[in-house]
Amino acid sequence: MLNNILSPDFFNAILRATTPILFATLASAVAQKSGITNMALEGMLLFASLFGVIFSSLTHSFLGGLLITMAIGGAIGFILAFFILQLKTDEILAAIALNLIATGGTVLLLLAVSGDRGASTSISSVSAPVIRIPLIVDIPFIGKVVSGQNLMTYLALLAVIVVHIFLYKTPMGLKIRAVGENKNAAESVGISSRRIQYIALVLSGVLCSMGGYFLSGGYMNMFTKDMSAGKGFIALAASSMGANTPIGGFLVSLLFGAAQALGNLMQLTTIPTELIQMIPYLTTLIGLAVYSYAVMKRRNRMSAKA
Repeated sequence: MLNNILSPDFFNAILRATTPILFATLASAVAQKSGITNMALEGMLLFASLFGVIFSSLTHSFLGGLLITMAIGGAIGFILAFFILQLKTDEILAAIALNLIATGGTVLLLLAVSGDRGASTSISSVSAPVIRIPLIVDIPFIGKVVSGQNLMTYLALLAVIVVHIFLYKTPMGLKIRAVGENKNAAESVGISSRRIQYIALVLSGVLCSMGGYFLSGGYMNMFTKDMSAGKGFIALAASSMGANTPIGGFLVSLLFGAAQALGNLMQLTTIPTELIQMIPYLTTLIGLAVYSYAVMKRRNRMSAKA
């Protein structure tokens, strides 16, 4: 077991398992910076997983499937924003409704489109390609870890940089953070908080849809019922523990990706499967508990100094 954990294949698996969580974590960070908690990530991942399979099959292209899925993800984010901002629906209840709709709606859509029940066995989807990076592939150990990943994994790593620059180096990013910090103060200088939050949730939907596309077009080569398996909620925890920043979220996502990869590796042992499947979720709970304790201790110290 130790040799397997220290092997390059295990670290390669960590990056692969981190990819969907990382996309959803970035989606959560963008929404959270605007002052809205996007708890609908689970449903967005699930919808994107299905649409990725359907539209990559229809267009006979992974790129066509990805772009259409991203557009639909943005549309779902817009609909969520409409209910929250326009109709004044509670953001938590709206997200729960979307997650519940995704659970049954994806199965119904799959049945209507292909006649399949629970898994897209009859749809010939096109997966994103695996990329082997010249020169790096020849480096011992590192080459096996970094090279040979799915294209979506590299896009997720690139997205960390892009989202960081967007939030902290662009006027729109400044407006998103200003609205999230103090909506009234932002509006006092002419910033439309509603417009900014619409933009943030649309971007959140686009980013999350990329993670969903990877689930059915990279991590697996088909859609299966409930294949998001709680990754949207894990991403919420990762975003919170990473202080809702792209870089912090990336580091915590790696931790949860490692837990997922470890769980997959331990399936080769005699440990009961039920216990192994709990590893990613136990890691999330323990991580949140430690994070909450650290935050509470810091607040107590600050209160004592005051």
